Amino acid sequence: MTVAIIDYGSGNLRSAAKAFERTVRESGRSDPVTVTSSADDALSADRIVLPGVGAFADCRSGLHGLDGMVEALEEAVIVRGRPFLGICVGMQLMATTGREHGAHPGLGWIDGEVTAIDVRPTAEKNGTGLKIPHMGWNDMILDRADHPLFAGLRDGRHAYFLHSYAMICRRSEDQLAHVDYGGPLVAAVGRDNFVGTQFHPEKSQAVGLQIIGNFLSWRP
Repeated sequence: MTVAIIDYGSGNLRSAAKAFERTVRESGRSDPVTVTSSADDALSADRIVLPGVGAFADCRSGLHGLDGMVEALEEAVIVRGRPFLGICVGMQLMATTGREHGAHPGLGWIDGEVTAIDVRPTAEKNGTGLKIPHMGWNDMILDRADHPLFAGLRDGRHAYFLHSYAMICRRSEDQLAHVDYGGPLVAAVGRDNFVGTQFHPEKSQAVGLQIIGNFLSWRP
């Protein structure tokens, strides 16, 4: 089974690759993990990972700048049903629209939009001093605890976040998990054969490695 981590100039590629390689090694598997910017590699991979760090528009531009990559992802994920994991902005790109520095179309796999986090009403009311970006560890609340991505996990486990924008799902069933940060923020989304995490599993220690392992074992 091959795992393709897509390199489009916007992602914590080294950390992501090392986390996937460690999970493969510790589970006794021999699956090759490849960091690639090739549409052909994405199309032939058994599992695809799309990381992302930065602004939505910049990440979208980088992805579309790879010859044939968006078309390869559509074919591999939507048509052929290959398991897909989006991380941080890689998850946000799955949305219909991103509203960071204007309105920009996403891949449209999850019906929703990515908007700025606003914690001011809660911070001012309760004096919590919440800041943007939402950065650091937070407790996940599992909305779909039965999803295979969360096998062996429970509510309250910590994951590492770093973001100023968050996805709002129009279909509640597409929201797999959330966190409380001045109100609920989407932490994970998914349907069919694709999932996404707003948090960084590659930085989330044991919880992140568990989620990566669950993704590698997932048979949607």
